[in-house]
Amino acid sequence: MNLKKILIIDDESEICELIKMTLEMSGFSQIRIANDGLSGLQAAEYWIPDIILLDLMLPQIDGLEVCKRLKGNTKTSDIPIIMLTAKDTPTDIVVGLELGASDYVTKPFNNQVLVARIRNQLRKTSTEQSLNTVTYKSLKVVEDEFRAELNDEPLDLTKTEFDILLLLVKHPGRVYTRGQMISSLKNGEYADITDRSVDVQILNLRRKLGDFASNIETIRGVGYRMQQLSGADR
Repeated sequence: MNLKKILIIDDESEICELIKMTLEMSGFSQIRIANDGLSGLQAAEYWIPDIILLDLMLPQIDGLEVCKRLKGNTKTSDIPIIMLTAKDTPTDIVVGLELGASDYVTKPFNNQVLVARIRNQLRKTSTEQSLNTVTYKSLKVVEDEFRAELNDEPLDLTKTEFDILLLLVKHPGRVYTRGQMISSLKNGEYADITDRSVDVQILNLRRKLGDFASNIETIRGVGYRMQQLSGADR
């Protein structure tokens, strides 16, 4: 019996029951259903499923907005999302993927294909967790592999830039002084780095992050922090 928790957010009761039955036949036992966007968001935050199946056409709050809020909430940002869509246009699929969805399945779907994609995403999540992965919005930092990706595109960072970025994304909203940032860098390799050097590293990091760099805030006279996720982001 697979104890992974699966949340289905879809307003079509027949589709939900079909998916639930398919998953149960495939060994999954913990399945919950939400029939609108708002209840789906609430279930995701309080139940914390291992994966979410998200329909794009939903009452109250549409699927794209649900996806955006899930990825902007630190409690749910790491949960893989598979979009369920009956739309012919690829526009919403592209937008959903850019918002952070992991995969999509077009209705009507093959049951075996859906289960295979769910298992694939769960395997990826397990692997990322074992590699000590930190995510923040569309940024992913894999500590054990010295790898950072923004919108699924690799970032070419120096060791110092990577360590500073990792420190900031691990604790969004926390302000680090330049001295704290220096002392937190690994293995004492940066003993000679100065406050000015930290500023230069931040500057270089911001250039590589492009528009995403606005998430790194300068606290005048103190230091730096990764922007705390606001209610609008959740």
